[in-house]
Amino acid sequence: MSTDIGTLETYLRKKRSEGHKLVVPYITGGFKGWTDAIRAAAANGADAIEIGIPFSDPVMDGPTIQHASESALRNGATPISILHELRSVDVGIPLAVMCYYNTVHHAGHERFANSLHEAGVCAAIVPDLPLEESGLWCAAADTSGVETVMLAAPTAPDERLPRIIERCKGFVYAVGLLGVTGERDTLASSALTLAKRLKALTDVPVLIGVGVSNAQQAAEACTIADGVVQGASVMRRLIEEDADAVGDYIAEVRKAVDQC
Repeated sequence: MSTDIGTLETYLRKKRSEGHKLVVPYITGGFKGWTDAIRAAAANGADAIEIGIPFSDPVMDGPTIQHASESALRNGATPISILHELRSVDVGIPLAVMCYYNTVHHAGHERFANSLHEAGVCAAIVPDLPLEESGLWCAAADTSGVETVMLAAPTAPDERLPRIIERCKGFVYAVGLLGVTGERDTLASSALTLAKRLKALTDVPVLIGVGVSNAQQAAEACTIADGVVQGASVMRRLIEEDADAVGDYIAEVRKAVDQC
């Protein structure tokens, strides 16, 4: 395995070294206004963008992102069309994709990794691909210069976390709670506990995602973690309002976490 630090991790480490907490919004590819939302988020303080590739059976996604994915699919979004549009999105910060393994497998590991690289995407998150079965994809991604972000669950035993970290590139995705994505009234205590466990083991940036529902919860998460990934709260604003509302929200989150 290559030990080179890639574009996403280099960028996030640099921001962290400058005293910044890391804000990574999730935006569903192919949803109405999605490229404008990427630009608005980047302009208002996002450090990287996670772009979801819609899938018909999104096992990790709650109702908000499911709605966005179904809408995008109805409107004809495909992995090919989303990556084609991304080629024209130049926002000066790293872009990652989140997709389910069926999408990777259908395209073929090497072909999919190459298509990400050619679209300017520097990292991939494949939440339903277990560490033990990730070897072929990770090898293809490494060859194409695509960083594979690995997920760590709050139920992971102590002996498993170092193996996840060893394979992880870009950042470690600390899953804040068991269950699907969505907005919640409070930040789960399991999120902070897991982030603390991971921070004790690695210098790779640790970001909490799943259940980080507003600016205040993002700031709370950042008392331990290096940053946050936010999906449902971002997409609700794009669904109910527009890309400008996404930009306003990211600015609010940015201000809150910068006070940590």
